[in-house]
Amino acid sequence: MVKSWEDRVVNGIVYLVLGLSALAAILPLMYVVSVSITPISEVMKNGGFILIPKTVTFSAYEQLFSQTGILRAMWVTVFITVVGTAVNLILTALLAYPLSRKSMPGRSLVLLMILFTMLFSGGIIPTYLIVKSLGLLDSVWSMILPNAIWSFNVLIMKSFYEGMPEELFESARIDGAKEWRVLLQIVVPLSMPSMLTIGLFYMVGHWNEFFQAIMFVTDRSLFPLQVIIREILMMTQQPLENVENMLPTETMQMASVITASLPIILVYPFIQKHFTKGMLLGSVKG
Repeated sequence: MVKSWEDRVVNGIVYLVLGLSALAAILPLMYVVSVSITPISEVMKNGGFILIPKTVTFSAYEQLFSQTGILRAMWVTVFITVVGTAVNLILTALLAYPLSRKSMPGRSLVLLMILFTMLFSGGIIPTYLIVKSLGLLDSVWSMILPNAIWSFNVLIMKSFYEGMPEELFESARIDGAKEWRVLLQIVVPLSMPSMLTIGLFYMVGHWNEFFQAIMFVTDRSLFPLQVIIREILMMTQQPLENVENMLPTETMQMASVITASLPIILVYPFIQKHFTKGMLLGSVKG
C-alpha cells in the first residue's frame, strides 16, 4: 500500500514527537549515571554537565556503601517492600472479592465508606495517635500497616473480579466449592495480571517510603533507604581544594539517586506486559 504525502508528513511528525519525548526521558538518566561515575575534575571541566564520561570511576559508589547505615537501610527497605506488598495484596484481595459479589449484604455501604476515604483523610495527628496507641512507633510495621489497603486499588481489583464470567463461580459452587476455595483456586490465578499491576503500585510506594518513616520512626537503625538518601543529598557541599583526592557531594548525590532508583527500573520490564494488561482489564467495568 502506497502512502500519500499527507500520511508521510503525519508519520514524520509522530516519529519526531516520540523521539523528542524519548530524549526528554533518557537524557536526565544519562546525566545522572554519567556524573555518578565521572571524576569531579572532568565534571568541572565540562561545566558540571556531562553525558558520556571519558574517565570512569566508581569511587562514589564505594564511598556511598561505606557510609554507616546505608546497607542496613537498604535491608529495611527490602523488608518493607516485600512484606508490605504481600500484606497489601492479601488484604486488598480479601476486601475486593466480597465487594465484587452483588449479593453481599451491606455492599453499597462498604463501597461508600471506601469512596469516602478517597475524598477525605483523617489527618496527620489522628493517624499518629492511632499508630502510637497500637504500639507501632519505632517499628517497621508503622511503615506497612497504616497503608495496608489503598482504596483506589480495591476498586480496580473489584472491577476486575466483576468482569469474570459468573459461570465460573456457579460451576465451582455446584461442584461443592466454598468461597475460600473459589477465591484461592479460581479467582486469584485468573487475576494475576491485575494482582501484578496493583502489586507494582504497592511495591513502588513501599520502596519510596519516606513520609511515614520520618513521622513514626526515630530509631536510626530502622530508617529506610530514602531517609538515608535524603541525608546524603542534604550534605553540605565540600570545599573544592584538592579535587582529585576528595569525593564531592554532587557525585555522591548522583550515586545515591541511582542506588535508590535502580531496583525499580530493573523489576519493571519483567512485569510490563502484565501491568498493561491489568490496567486494561481493570478498567472494563467501574
